[in-house]
Amino acid sequence: DEDSLTERFDRKTEVDLIDIAVIRVPRISNFTDFNPFESIPGVSLRYVQHPADLKQPDVIFLPGTKNTMDDLKWLRESGMEALILKAAASGTLIFGICGGYQMLGQRVDDPEGAEGGGSQEGLGLLPVATRFSREKTRTRRRAAFPACTGLFAPLEGCPLEGYEIHMGDSGPEGLFSVRENVLGTYLHGFFDTPELRDRLVSLLLARRGLTWTG
Repeated sequence: DEDSLTERFDRKTEVDLIDIAVIRVPRISNFTDFNPFESIPGVSLRYVQHPADLKQPDVIFLPGTKNTMDDLKWLRESGMEALILKAAASGTLIFGICGGYQMLGQRVDDPEGAEGGGSQEGLGLLPVATRFSREKTRTRRRAAFPACTGLFAPLEGCPLEGYEIHMGDSGPEGLFSVRENVLGTYLHGFFDTPELRDRLVSLLLARRGLTWTG
């Protein structure tokens, strides 16, 4: 069901103990990154298209996109950007993957017209700047979750495996960029790693004063 409109986007999901919101940008791709959360008891996974439906989730995911430039513009014009920035300021975990990672940075530039051309400011939550080119990165990767401070620190050192498929380079920060409660990565598929998925759920439960039981 990759890269297609599926019933999971429109189904009504009641908020459970842990509320995960995926921003349903118009050109969403690789949304199967989040499928592993669908089977965890006590976790609700919602795809949110309208700002009024975002509410106050425990974590906000900005997913991959087929066009970062256009979906960044949509975030801004729809009012979703303002809500994400407000949530980040209040301590909500913000997690961007691939195009979502690029949007969380300082700016995106497309001098070669790979995504229509032009430049835009990003959300400014991570110290990265992305420059697009027509060359696409395609590779499988093994890595470990990077050393960091802040809310993502419990994930440090977790072994990861996934893949990169993207246009653009985001500078020296590389595969990951982490600042306090905001994280961006180019690595798709790493929630298929049970250890990382379980550590993240444990982290979210702990913030609510609860304990992960597996």
